[in-house]
Amino acid sequence: MLIRLGFEIAYRFPEPTPMLLTLNVHDSRRADIAIARELQVSPAVPMQQYHDGFGNLCTRLVAPAGLFSIHSDCVVRDSGWTDLVVPDAAQVPVYQLPDETLVYLLGSRYCETDKLAEQAWDLFGTTPSGWARVQAICDYVHARIQFGYEFADATKGAALALEQGRGVCRDFAHSAVALCRCMNIPARYCTGYIGEFGVAPSGTPMDFSAWFEAYLDGQWYTFDARHNFPRIGRVLIARGRDAADVAISNTFGPNTLEKFEVWSDETFVEALIPREPKPAY
Repeated sequence: MLIRLGFEIAYRFPEPTPMLLTLNVHDSRRADIAIARELQVSPAVPMQQYHDGFGNLCTRLVAPAGLFSIHSDCVVRDSGWTDLVVPDAAQVPVYQLPDETLVYLLGSRYCETDKLAEQAWDLFGTTPSGWARVQAICDYVHARIQFGYEFADATKGAALALEQGRGVCRDFAHSAVALCRCMNIPARYCTGYIGEFGVAPSGTPMDFSAWFEAYLDGQWYTFDARHNFPRIGRVLIARGRDAADVAISNTFGPNTLEKFEVWSDETFVEALIPREPKPAY
């Protein structure tokens, strides 16, 4: 299948302001890009790309004063398969874990393992290890947290999300990641696109989505505590310890968000006409 995905985001700045953007399709999916019109900005400014410490493709620039828009429109080839499910994938003992996975066992800004360790062992200490334990964590988080955009709070971590029982997709991911780490399972936060493929339309505006990956049996597997069933058409943007590592933008000065639109829809070859950015006002 072909997926047309992208975004239009506009900010207003009172003065020239440095920005870091994490908005490109992840390198692991770049070979799947059929048509790319990535990261167009208006007004045009010099941009420099680099890879951060987690391997994500990032962009740095200085936004001019006034209205500044960022636009992307891509077509990505996708298998159309759902997320892989491997129920017999085993948990790897900590002493056998590869060095590069160890950072994903540690607490981080939004995944407070120190606050949740006792609770995690009480809840999941007797569950079968491996895939079944990660799925039990997803089931718990899915049932525990009520989803709603009105519950968004950029300062909320996993512990508070579980205590309050409400949040957005990042809270589901943070909570599951933290509980996995408490159970000695490396887990990393992911952000990207999930279109409404194979599911009933939600009727709400699309946004970037969050899920996570757990390290089992020598490889990373995708899990999604919010939706809690295998999905079609995920397209990764970035991975990190939590949302702080994969923010779509970091701005180093005051600004106002003027526009935010995201899309991810199935498309066809004859429909591949570039989408022009629309005015932000």
